[in-house]
Amino acid sequence: MGAELVAFSQGHTELRIPVRSDLMQQHGFVHGGVIGYAADTALAFTGGSVLGPEVVTLEFKVNYLRPVIGDFMVARAYVLYSSRNQAVCRCDIFVSREGKEVFCATAQGMIAMMGRPSNSNQDSSAVVGGGQD
Repeated sequence: MGAELVAFSQGHTELRIPVRSDLMQQHGFVHGGVIGYAADTALAFTGGSVLGPEVVTLEFKVNYLRPVIGDFMVARAYVLYSSRNQAVCRCDIFVSREGKEVFCATAQGMIAMMGRPSNSNQDSSAVVGGGQD
């Protein structure tokens, strides 16, 4: 997709994705799945900035506000709340159009630290959080 990490610090991430014809849907604007990808990626990086690199997205939702039509998308995410094992983050999606940013979507997600597998017989390859301290 050509995503570029343009800013990364504790509690904040910014991604930039060029708008290309292969990312558009049939109505001529960026497909919602691409916007979801940008949001999920920015949310996970942001959560990881406060929790550490071994994180997964537990859930996220996107509110699509305007079609993404322009030169490139910008996804800016920041931490709303974090605890020892999880972080709630928000991501705002903008499109740069004729040198101006237009607000197009907003997302919120919960990011969690991956837990350590237990010694039980069940598949523990995807154990997440689970209150492990």
